Amino acid sequence: MSDFLICGGGVSGMLVARGLSRRGARVRVVERGVCGREASWAGGGIVSPLYPWRYSEPVTALANRAQDAYPELAQALADETGIDPELTECGLLMLDADDHAQALSWAQRHGRPMQAWQSTQIYAREPGLAAGTECALYMPSVANIRNPRLVRALAASLQAHPAVEVNEQTEVLGFETDGDRMTAVRLLQQGRERRLQADTFVLTAGAWTGQLLDMLGLSLPVTPVKGQMLLYKADKPLLSGVVLSKGRYLIPRRDHHILVGSTLEYAAFDKSITGQACDSLRASAEQMLPALSALPVLRQWAGLRPGAPDGVPFIGKIPGFSNVYVNAGHYRNGLVLAPASADLLVALLTNTRTALDPAPYDPARRGIAPVPPHS
Repeated sequence: MSDFLICGGGVSGMLVARGLSRRGARVRVVERGVCGREASWAGGGIVSPLYPWRYSEPVTALANRAQDAYPELAQALADETGIDPELTECGLLMLDADDHAQALSWAQRHGRPMQAWQSTQIYAREPGLAAGTECALYMPSVANIRNPRLVRALAASLQAHPAVEVNEQTEVLGFETDGDRMTAVRLLQQGRERRLQADTFVLTAGAWTGQLLDMLGLSLPVTPVKGQMLLYKADKPLLSGVVLSKGRYLIPRRDHHILVGSTLEYAAFDKSITGQACDSLRASAEQMLPALSALPVLRQWAGLRPGAPDGVPFIGKIPGFSNVYVNAGHYRNGLVLAPASADLLVALLTNTRTALDPAPYDPARRGIAPVPPHS
């Protein structure tokens, strides 16, 4: 029997498993599909909230700690597994922010480098941008990580750890409880039902976490929000760093790929791609970087973000249960906040000192309630 059973093998679940195993715990991860292949795979990998000063303090606190943690994490994973997550400090240039004073004040309070740039500075850095931008905000220390490589490295790290067992293609069918304790999870694996026990259970299933809690008679206000993205490939560098305008962004990779994201669609659990989204993303991309109009779209895909009220994730013990915890609801910032939210939950699970105040993320304070009876 494991000390901890984690339901959900995205970046959050894998980082929690990594943190617990490094503290000597026996951990099992169960994942409905393949670890890291949902929202963790689909996002862009910008290691910062977009327009970060517009978020609440709980999100900022997690983001700041996670940004500071990523260089050490990326290097450790590369050393352990030989898979380099390609963390690159490339900067974030925001072309359309009109609340410069608020942004610069936020940056000074939180010790995050930010500069107000005029057109000469903008085009000196990014000469390929469309003409007409007179001013912008630039954050030079913002990094980008190649998230498919990150989740591959995390999965390889867990698979090599003797105290961790990972079960992919394993669907949760239900839970068994005794009073205020969960005692087992019922699973479907390769057509056969299984029953696994653990001392403590952790729910990290992203947009699907609400469905798991529904099995316990609880309602979690986490909603799937679809995001569609495009991928281009150039034969030379077209951008030096991430560029953001009107909520859409361009992300350059080291191999001259450029990612374009992202739509915001409330379509339940539908992950299908659409021509309308492709046209909209192409228009946004080409308005920012005209050279893209001569390139074909290599790929289009979609992922489901776990949207929570105000973008603040739920991290902590589930009300009504003494051994069930959750880490979900990161919305657009799952990858951004992952190291810090995992560290916070691991501290709560192991009764060690937390680096952050857990109260703003406490599920018992933030709207998890019994499911009302059907009329």
